[in-house]
Formats: sequence, C-alpha cells, structure tokens
Amino acid sequence: MEQHDNAHIREVRIDAGPYARLAGLPLVVDGYTAERAELDVSSGFRRVTTTVVLRGGGYEGRGEDVTYAAEDHEDYPLGLPLTGATTLDGFSRLVGGLDLFPARPPQEEFYRNYRRWAFESAALDLALRQRGVSLGAALDHEYLPLRFAVSTRLDITPWLAVDPELEFKLDPTPEWDAATIARVAETRRVRVLDFKAFYHGSAVDNPPDPVQYRAVAAAFPEAILEDPALSGPAREALNGEEARFSFDAPIHSWTDVEALPERPRFLNIKPSRFGSLAALLDCVDRALAEGLVLYGGGQFELGVGREQIQALASLLYPYGPNDVAPVEYHGAPARGAPRSPLVPLAQAPGFRFAYKGQAAPVAVS
Repeated sequence: MEQHDNAHIREVRIDAGPYARLAGLPLVVDGYTAERAELDVSSGFRRVTTTVVLRGGGYEGRGEDVTYAAEDHEDYPLGLPLTGATTLDGFSRLVGGLDLFPARPPQEEFYRNYRRWAFESAALDLALRQRGVSLGAALDHEYLPLRFAVSTRLDITPWLAVDPELEFKLDPTPEWDAATIARVAETRRVRVLDFKAFYHGSAVDNPPDPVQYRAVAAAFPEAILEDPALSGPAREALNGEEARFSFDAPIHSWTDVEALPERPRFLNIKPSRFGSLAALLDCVDRALAEGLVLYGGGQFELGVGREQIQALASLLYPYGPNDVAPVEYHGAPARGAPRSPLVPLAQAPGFRFAYKGQAAPVAVS
C-alpha cells in the first residue's frame, strides 16, 4: 500500500490561515458511539467504514473512518477519554496523543491518520452544530457549484450513455492495450490519469511501465498525470510532461509537498490522509497561496464522509476535476444520478454538504 514517513515532524500553523478560524471553536463532548457500514463494491472487495458519532449538549457530530482493512474495524475503540469541555484545537491535540488502535496495531500505519480524521471531522461537525453555523460561515467562504469526476476501473461507456458530459478519473492498468487507449481517448471525457506508482502490496498496484506511460501521455494530451513514478525509465518516459503532474498518495502534509523533487502544478487533496484538520487546512492554504491547482479526492466513503469531502471541495477548490462524485456513482450506472456540477443549497449548521437533487439519506447495511 501507499508509503509515507510518520516519524518526521510536520510544521503546521494554527495561528494563521483557515484553521485559525476554527481552532478556538468551543466543544463539549458527553460521549460517543460508532456505526459500521458495509457495501460490496465493483472492484471485488467488501468496503467497510465506521462512522464516529460524538454527542454533546443535545447535538451530535459525525465523521467517517475510511480505513480500508475490514478487520481493522473490528473491536472499535469505544472507551477513549474524550469527554469534557474544550476547544476544537484542544480536542485535536487530545486525539493526536491517543492510541486509536488500542486492541491491536492497524494493518497499515497510515490508517492511524484515517481514524484520527474520523474523530476530528466528527468534532468539527459537533462544534459547528453546537454553535449553530455551517463550515462555510465559520470560514467566511461561499459554497460554490462543485465540479466532479467519476473514478472507476470499469468501462466508462455505460456511464456516458447516461450522461455524455460526465468526466472521469481513470487508472491506466496493464490491461490497457493500444485499442483500449484509443477507444477511451476518443471519448474526450478523461480529466485525470492516475498511475498509482506509490501503491505497494495493494489490490490497485500498478507497476511503472515506460511504454504505457508514454502511450497514455500522448493519447490524452490534456489530462492531469497523477502519481507517476519519480525515477527510472517510466519517469524518463514523461520528460516534458512535468506541467501536468499531480500527486496524491505521498501527500499527508505541506512538508510532503516540499519534499517532492519539484513543485507540481496540481495536487489531489484527500482529507483523511492528513489525519488532523490543522494539517489539512495548512496544506491547502499554502498550496493555494503558491498557485497550485487543487482537486478533492475520495476514499470510497459510504456515509457522511462523502458529504464532508464535497463540502471542503465546494468551499476551497470547486473548479478542479474533484474525485468526490455522489455515492450514487459507487454502483452501476443509473439515470437520475446527480450531475456535475453539484449546485449547493442553503447549508444547515455543521460539517455537511447539501446540494440540489441530493438523494434522501439511506442507511447502508
């Protein structure tokens, strides 16, 4: 799976940028529970997530743990010392000092960030509800129409039959021969090609192939090239295409962006990778200040986590090919699925996202 170094110290500003508007929000936590959700997904595995539900002062806040290993959702920790009155930043510091996998270590160390994000996003949701404001109001940002792209490894033709204007984020896999590349390129609907060069030991591993890199770069001259290899023959095959590079899996803080061999033009922002709200907003703020083009990334959320990444994208980077399509796109193509862009409605208090044509919430079991 993706690799990163948890040991290095990440410099995060809490007294500047958007996080400064949230850090001091009062927060009261009376207790919490956890709700498990499961779904058989198209790529051949059973997706399991857990929603953390914090309660306090007659309100509840929700955040979704998107840890991929199903076994890591067993024995979910329900006895963590989280109760009391604090601030959002105080809660973040508390959670950051706890072992969120007390029963046994997670299958991958970076899942610790995913679980921390579940607790932090639930705390943000609760703090905003207790104050009676939306995230946009707290940040003094406007929710804007949200462009999205659909990420899939399946044939895109059925989706295009439903919506010819749909955009896609695709993984060029080893099965992509010349005929497949030509057929997909002919649709002119692919906005991002994800090489997944930083995944190791996962179901989506994609070993760098210089022949394929060269072929898809030529066939999709306007597509963003995400997570290409940083060295070797495959990297050399993309010489001259650096302006199209984007990174996702290696990015867990602004420090990781600075560690890249050269500053990319694009970044895929997956909130759960950052763990803390402070690290996420610090990276977004610094990236936007430097003129990077951002787009949101999803982790196959089954519940509130999807709304939350949509809310962040609508507020902070609405115009990119955001991999935050509504949950209707997790399944088979169906008419009536919300179309891009998602038009925001008036937002209720909390860390959520309401948009025109949104389906009524449905429990996943």
